[in-house]
Amino acid sequence: MTEAPIKQDASAPRSTFGALSAPDLEWLEKAVPEAILFSDLPIVDPHHHLWDRPGYTYLLPEFAADLATGHNVVATVYADCSSMYRASGPEAMKPVGETEFVLGQRAQSASGQYGPTRVAAGMFGHADLRLGRAVREVLDAHVNVAEGFFKGVRLQANWDASSAIRSGRTASPGLLKDAAVREGMGVLAEMNLVFDCYAFFTQLDDVADAAEHFPNLTIVLNHCGGPLGYGPYVANKEENYARWRRGMERIARYPNVVCKLNGVLNRSAAFDYLHAERPIDSSALADLWRQWIEPCIEAFGAERCMFESNYPVEKVGVSYAALWNAFKRLTQHASDDERTALFSGTASRVYGLDLSPDSRV
Repeated sequence: MTEAPIKQDASAPRSTFGALSAPDLEWLEKAVPEAILFSDLPIVDPHHHLWDRPGYTYLLPEFAADLATGHNVVATVYADCSSMYRASGPEAMKPVGETEFVLGQRAQSASGQYGPTRVAAGMFGHADLRLGRAVREVLDAHVNVAEGFFKGVRLQANWDASSAIRSGRTASPGLLKDAAVREGMGVLAEMNLVFDCYAFFTQLDDVADAAEHFPNLTIVLNHCGGPLGYGPYVANKEENYARWRRGMERIARYPNVVCKLNGVLNRSAAFDYLHAERPIDSSALADLWRQWIEPCIEAFGAERCMFESNYPVEKVGVSYAALWNAFKRLTQHASDDERTALFSGTASRVYGLDLSPDSRV
């Protein structure tokens, strides 16, 4: 397999690294074609977005085109991304519009016109946990709209003091320890909803504290625990990596936490797609990501890890086909049970997906 030329120069100014950018489709077409590995392996993609933003449309037709590139993706879980919030009404209720939007995308998928994958078999949206116990009204609205496929919410707690780092839209220092947010997390636990949490590696102790405080709350740690390798984190990489590993090993002690594997394409500066002549192939990508993926699986175990596409965010640097091939390369020596857990079993269990033939709508 031919590797893409990689020009690693993360010390240079990276104003677009870590940003949500539209992919260069002409550049993506320069990728060397790859055969699909383990083509029959069932996959549940537990983290993808759909949106219609100025200059960047990625809705079901675009996603279906990526899904059709060869992997056996049987179902997906939609991840919140502020799509189609309500334009009016109480501010706290506006995110319910995203669930209404996903309901429509899900219905389109159920028609079969866009392929066999059950897109949005589950979803997690947004509810402002800073509302404390009052967030119950918002969560009830999501659940009532979704009629069974609303599985939880995500808190983008990823905050950094550096202006070079793109922080989450609701992020602030110490958010995971905020008393009102803790009340909101308690409501999630009472409702048996999943808590997807995105935090940077510098905040992993706060995630661990939350896991200890709410042992009955399922916490899904997003994107390998948020390693960073751009901006101020270009320096002291060895120290930062050691800190990340310590944080992940601490969190892994709590059985109510599971880990999503991906989301490190640009945040960790693992591949400089901005200067590469063509996209990286799956073999080279697997080698670059091994340092992030393998420690997570070692710490949490396959039964508490799940691969995610994080599409279309990752599309800026790698095709959907090569992305899943890279994951498969990373598990070539895994047992059948481990591979099943990583690619579909953990996601199906955690999000309570019903993949029976009569559950498409």
